Amino acid sequence: MRTYLLLVLRGMGMGAADVVPGVSGGTIAFITGIYEELVNSIKSINAKALKLFLTGKWAALWKHINGNFLLAVFVGIFISVLSLARVLEYLLEYQPVLIWSFFFGLILASTYIVYKKVKKWSFTKVVALVGGTGLAFYITSVTPATTTDAFWFVLLSGALASCAMILPGISGSFILLLLGKYAFALHAVNEPVVMDLILLGTGAVIGIISFANLLSWLLKKHHDVTVAVLVGFMIGSLNKIWPWKKTVETILVEGEVRPLLEKNILPVVGDQGDRFWMALLMAAVGIGIILAIELVLPGSKEKKEENVKATGA
Repeated sequence: MRTYLLLVLRGMGMGAADVVPGVSGGTIAFITGIYEELVNSIKSINAKALKLFLTGKWAALWKHINGNFLLAVFVGIFISVLSLARVLEYLLEYQPVLIWSFFFGLILASTYIVYKKVKKWSFTKVVALVGGTGLAFYITSVTPATTTDAFWFVLLSGALASCAMILPGISGSFILLLLGKYAFALHAVNEPVVMDLILLGTGAVIGIISFANLLSWLLKKHHDVTVAVLVGFMIGSLNKIWPWKKTVETILVEGEVRPLLEKNILPVVGDQGDRFWMALLMAAVGIGIILAIELVLPGSKEKKEENVKATGA
């Protein structure tokens, strides 16, 4: 039970991160030691799993897809998404500098933790890191679009966002923002709007299963290069998470004026509006949490989850 409770808590961390544009649930999975098992478990939902399902071999199916592990993680994700969406929406509106400072510290420390997972750096891996950084920086600099609410596009948005959900450094919520569907998704969760949730959820399932197969293959065949790219994604995403911003353009969403295009600016020390020192404290808290996770779960976390997988969890 303790093992599954920890998995639920990790899932809650992922869910909380996925609600915020710019923070990736995949990053939380990576730093808490469950990333590769998560990708491989999602990948196992394949033709063999379908055959076991159709033939009624439920126990074999559950073991094949690492069911207990997936259930614990996704229960945690759903708890966070349903309970924290409104809270985070409030904080992003009324305390943006403080909440972004916290996440900036979180991702900054996470980058260092993931960086250490590359066993031996080489020129190729450095190029991969730089490429990942540049791509993430470009993506996070793109202006969000205004798009259709047609069912096919909502389905596609859910699929693309779920791919980003397990990709460290690229937030699923930010992909929704780029596609013009972030406010749409928050509204669907907070109201709730059942049909919109079904469309987003169906797209998410299709996208995450498809993308997990690609990631699993990359991690198996080109582990260090893939991790180097992921580290680059995390570094590049800091562009989006920088706490101090100036709104350049706005957009009207559901009767509310929201930022469309923002640019990063330097903080003004002593400016009470920006709460500079409080922002630094929040960033330090974010860094401290990641370092605490690394200290509390040293090495043993991989062993624990190998045991979980070995027992069919």
